[in-house]
Amino acid sequence: MSSLQDKHCVPCEGDFPRMSKEQAQDLMQHVPEWILSEEGTSISREFRFKDFAHALAFVNAVGKVAEEEWHHPDIFFGWGHVKVTFTTHSIGGLAENDFIMASKIDTLPT
Repeated sequence: MSSLQDKHCVPCEGDFPRMSKEQAQDLMQHVPEWILSEEGTSISREFRFKDFAHALAFVNAVGKVAEEEWHHPDIFFGWGHVKVTFTTHSIGGLAENDFIMASKIDTLPT
């Protein structure tokens, strides 16, 4: 399998299946700092920064990647922290796109 960060997101249209929790657990090895939800329907990671400006800059960098791949996370941030969560809302769970995006975000400077 090629590196997830080298792949691109594909539209989840029609009968696009969501991953089972077991399939998601297998992909977690590629994004070890992310946390799989108990239900196996989302992954999230928290990032720490020295101040609000750095957190905001990171959010903007995440947004740029999300726009390029057309796959958008839920983002919560404030002074010195950012939490990024991926799930594919259209299928009610996880798809490979979520792991591709997590892998790409892991390459951003923090």
